[in-house]
Amino acid sequence: MTESASYLNSLRESQLEIIRDYVGGRMGVSAVPGSGKTFTLSVLAADIILSQDLNLDQEVLIVTMTTSAVKNFAERIGAILNKEGLMPHMGYRVRTLHGLAHDIVRERPGLVNLASDFAIVDERDAAAIREGAVLAWLRAHPTALDDYLNPDLNDSQRDHIREKYLPSLANSMALAMIRYAKDHELTPEALRKQLESVPMPLPLAVMGCDIYQEYQHSLAYRGAVDFDDLIRLALAALRADPNLTRRLRQQWPFILEDEAQDSSHLQQCILELLVGEGGNWVRVGDPNQAIYETFTTADPRFLMEFIHAPQTVYKTLPVSGRSTASIIALANHLIEWTRQAHPLPEARDALYPPLIRPTGPDDPQPNPPDDPRKIHLSTARQTPEQEMETVVKNLERWHAAQQELPEEQRETLVVLDLRNDRGAALAELLRKRNLEPVELLDTTAPTRQSAGALTHILRCLADPKSVTLLTRAFKVWRKRGRRPEGEDENSASVTQRAIEQLKSLKKVEDYLYPLAGEDWLEKSGLMDSDPQVFGLLLDFKAVMRRWHGAALLPVDQVVLTVSQDLFYEPADLAIAYKLALTLRQTADNHPDWRLPDWSGELEAIARNQRRFLGFSDDDSGFNPENYRGRVVITTMHKAKGLEWDRVYLLSVNNFNFPSGDPEDAYYGEKWYIRERLNLEAEGLEQMRMALSRDEYEWYEEGRATREDRAACIRERLRLLYVGITRAKRALIVTWNTGKNGRMKPALALDELQDFWAREIA
Repeated sequence: MTESASYLNSLRESQLEIIRDYVGGRMGVSAVPGSGKTFTLSVLAADIILSQDLNLDQEVLIVTMTTSAVKNFAERIGAILNKEGLMPHMGYRVRTLHGLAHDIVRERPGLVNLASDFAIVDERDAAAIREGAVLAWLRAHPTALDDYLNPDLNDSQRDHIREKYLPSLANSMALAMIRYAKDHELTPEALRKQLESVPMPLPLAVMGCDIYQEYQHSLAYRGAVDFDDLIRLALAALRADPNLTRRLRQQWPFILEDEAQDSSHLQQCILELLVGEGGNWVRVGDPNQAIYETFTTADPRFLMEFIHAPQTVYKTLPVSGRSTASIIALANHLIEWTRQAHPLPEARDALYPPLIRPTGPDDPQPNPPDDPRKIHLSTARQTPEQEMETVVKNLERWHAAQQELPEEQRETLVVLDLRNDRGAALAELLRKRNLEPVELLDTTAPTRQSAGALTHILRCLADPKSVTLLTRAFKVWRKRGRRPEGEDENSASVTQRAIEQLKSLKKVEDYLYPLAGEDWLEKSGLMDSDPQVFGLLLDFKAVMRRWHGAALLPVDQVVLTVSQDLFYEPADLAIAYKLALTLRQTADNHPDWRLPDWSGELEAIARNQRRFLGFSDDDSGFNPENYRGRVVITTMHKAKGLEWDRVYLLSVNNFNFPSGDPEDAYYGEKWYIRERLNLEAEGLEQMRMALSRDEYEWYEEGRATREDRAACIRERLRLLYVGITRAKRALIVTWNTGKNGRMKPALALDELQDFWAREIA
């Protein structure tokens, strides 16, 4: 490192210490929120390029979590190199783990029995393939899960649960078990062999294996792999060809890993091989922000074990200029209380030091001025509806005040809830108050609205004899379609009269495809008695016949045909086009699907049950600064890595943030499953038992459910910590009593309220 280099001038002492002290080998860095870890790692990469004698064919490899982070790293490193007179795109490579795995497998796909033109299915296509395998398994084994159902259910309730709830539950179980098998490098055949050798019944693991096998067959039929396969196969390729491994070690003599608290077993194995014995590896992360652990293969213990290994130089980035002193005090107290006094001993290692330290007097990025009055931890008992109404009124006042300010002086604000559906409900409520929010959810409101409109039309086309569905399609057409020129202010009255006429229709075919002398519209007398309604129904008849003509086309063409009549705003047409493209891709995985299936898929998007980003910033990186003075709504998970001036945390009750109290409920424990078993946890435990080498270990039903409760409590404590540390200047935390009215404030919220009352007393 060159001490006088200009790119080091903006570093605080703890950041500079990492750059100064890293001379190769292994270094582990624990970084608190807002400490500038991405910035520090970027400077370290640039410093290595500038100060180390790298060959022209060598690069510093940076591995990070998201595509937006790849772009961020590349821009930061490139800017430093350009300022120092070097080519801005030389000497480094930034990859997500999946991007790195793709690079490795593409080197020699034949090593892992892949064709040179192998395809990679994205998360959505993989989900569609898996869901198809799950439904096929459930059809073949309709009562296989009955033993796990609540015995108090009657036959009608059981039938309803099999149809409505079990497909979703089985799909979640299958996803977790397939990931587990792939993280342990097991093919379906190898897993089945393991299961057959175990002298005990493991029905959930057998179910997972069956679905896994069908899922992999579907991928193989397409000549494709999923993202989990890509990682598994990259590791297999490195192990199969030592020459490839040696060449990549030579190409990437330094590896810098960001967000290392979210590393999986396979990620660690790949990087271990690429680094090699005595290699150069820097891992940076925050174990307190490990919020993707439950039912994934990520685990913060990999980073913690690395940090505490004898050969690792351990550093911290404890100084943060993000938040006020009051917000920092709350976050630090949550760490200390968890570690020292949480009533569940198994949860006390959920959060780790270091505590967050505010900046010094000469820091280049100082903390915002402190104002304890901007911390509000609600003690009010409210229903979910009351909580939302209280927040909306607060947001209305805030928004009105913001509009009085110049844009550069306006605040950034976010409302965080645990789940997308609550965020979507809040967004709809704000719109009714004429306050347009920014949604960073699985789907945006325009996407949900467009998908919902198309759902009704496809349902009508799937059941062409239904008067009810035809009437609903008419309502959608009138609401969304282009109004005729010159239509007067009485159009709502005309629409309602037309709806009443359609409701009186006996046979749809008498309206749309009448026989001679049986034309319902002509016989109605509307041409003379109500010509406006007659003309409207005549227009709709032509539209419906055009849609029926398109119904035999591929689904994407059906959607595009309908959309031309349903939407006229460019933004709506663009979303419809992307929906059509998405369904076309899904059709490749479900060639047997018909209109009822497609309407169900669109309904799932409309209900925010499918990840469909449309044209949101989430594809390329969301920047809160672009939305000053506006209300942003997202989940606590999606907020990770972002920051806002004012943060609202909603629904902080003992369901979303349990503590181990006997009265706590857990999201994974379904009301219709007996004895509060968590079938996802039990399925994974059965998979683990199949792989166990301990001949004395036996599967004990319920043990995994109990252990998962502790894991859930730990992860939710970290999630609360993440939510608090998104706030720069103001923090508002509320809770609600839940659907049944029995929920209490989370124990951690009670503790923070008591702490804060003492602080401001």
